Amino acid sequence: MMAKELTDFSQLCMHTITTRPWPIERSARELSDAGIGGITVWRDALEGRNIMATGHMLRDLNLNIVSLCRGGFFTSFIAADRQKAIEANLKAIDEAFALGAPMVVLVCGATPGQPLSESRKQIGDGISACLAHAEAAKVKLAIEPLHPMYAADRSAINTLEQANEIAEALQSPWLGIALDVYHLWWDPDLETQIKRCGRNGHLAAFHICDWKTPTLDLLNDRGLMGEGCIDIRQIRGWVEDSGFDGFHEVEIFSTAYWNEDQTEFLKKIKNAYLKYS
Repeated sequence: MMAKELTDFSQLCMHTITTRPWPIERSARELSDAGIGGITVWRDALEGRNIMATGHMLRDLNLNIVSLCRGGFFTSFIAADRQKAIEANLKAIDEAFALGAPMVVLVCGATPGQPLSESRKQIGDGISACLAHAEAAKVKLAIEPLHPMYAADRSAINTLEQANEIAEALQSPWLGIALDVYHLWWDPDLETQIKRCGRNGHLAAFHICDWKTPTLDLLNDRGLMGEGCIDIRQIRGWVEDSGFDGFHEVEIFSTAYWNEDQTEFLKKIKNAYLKYS
């Protein structure tokens, strides 16, 4: 079923990375003034700040703190490094707790030269080692599958099916999945896997942007909704039909847009959200 038309910004969430030139204080004011409902905070935006006080500031501006980005990177040839990664993720959970974020998004990691099957095993083991701490903090962990172009060095979890398998194996209410259309739009099995994810109660986050053609940079040339080839509204329909009723999180890495006036960029985002999402 095609998703319903959007008429306001109550379910719109902005990642701080999207308007990267603004410090978090400026982002928060601008989003609040624009009537945007939520914010996802990237950890670099918290550097040098009192995290708890920043959380209070965001809530005082009537922004829902949707998640903290990011944890993960569990893989390594070296056992001691894998343990350090687990400890780093426990710290990310603590930061989310201090901020008041209910979720930490995980970019799970991959190690060049290591078989993907081994990396996936290490990812499952690493997440498992963090779940008791997540439960104690009441902070959910969300596996984010990344596009296969990142399989060698950023994430060995490249399809929603692979993320579903890990979540099903670990069977924790404190583990879910973050679905980013930029990473998963191409998958011919996407609708089926979204339904599977929804049936299991694992669909925890929904990220939107667009895939431009040609893409000038595979990391930092994401498009505004409607600028590329992703049928965002169709995917949103599948997500909502599967029971998801949370925020639509705009996550755009774009050198071109970061070089623009961010006030004008925010206006473009709002327009594109209503028209193409």
